[in-house]
Amino acid sequence: MVKGEITLIGAGPGDPELITVAGYKALLRADVVLADRLAPRALLADLADDVTVIDVGKAPGCHVATQDEINELIVTHALAGKNVVRLKGGDPYVLGRGGEERLYAEQHGLSVRVIPGITSAVSVPAAAGIPVTHRHLATGFTVVTGHQDLGEVPVRADHTLVVLMGVSTLASTVSTLTSRGLPSSTPIAIIERGYSQTQRTTIGTLEEIVVRARKAAVANPAVIVIGDVVRLAPDAQVHLASLKSLDTSDAAAAATFVD
Repeated sequence: MVKGEITLIGAGPGDPELITVAGYKALLRADVVLADRLAPRALLADLADDVTVIDVGKAPGCHVATQDEINELIVTHALAGKNVVRLKGGDPYVLGRGGEERLYAEQHGLSVRVIPGITSAVSVPAAAGIPVTHRHLATGFTVVTGHQDLGEVPVRADHTLVVLMGVSTLASTVSTLTSRGLPSSTPIAIIERGYSQTQRTTIGTLEEIVVRARKAAVANPAVIVIGDVVRLAPDAQVHLASLKSLDTSDAAAAATFVD
């Protein structure tokens, strides 16, 4: 039996033009494409008519396929001799579970090519005018998910914290960071739908961002940036200067905020 090929492609933060040349060429050679929800779907229109496209997107509380099912689909089609592409948003190895998919395939005797992509952890803040590092403001950054224990991450305004998949846990993230000593005046930005026509940035401070996010109906997909670099975003100072004290009703509503 002739085994097929497996390629994990990071397709970038959402704009179809931000996939790498290598990634695009590999995509066009696919027989089967397993596409993530956040991968740029416009790229699928360039595929030949006989390519099988399988939607394996995951949304909060709604998984079309579990990770185990995705792993099995990749292997099954490759063992059938197909050229399989796993099309993922961002980078496969940056909180994208690409390592799990590669290891599972290799356990079944299959080789895997990994083509890196532009991670949303860096590119989406950039799309909002926020560099994750900047001289005299931040010389390093940490990337976590909103479901990760934040007990060990650096808590300094001069060390940028980037949170992926963190809208629903925003309140607990803020509570943890402030309890660990990060000043409540630390600026924070939430960038929704990076690189899309509906991209939107909500800027505030740790003290009131939960209320502001609730009022703006912030929702995933979004990247959260915490630290002094947020002040470099266009109009950041206008947003930060407009902050008002929370009233009792706002504070109560903030405690129940979810995406």
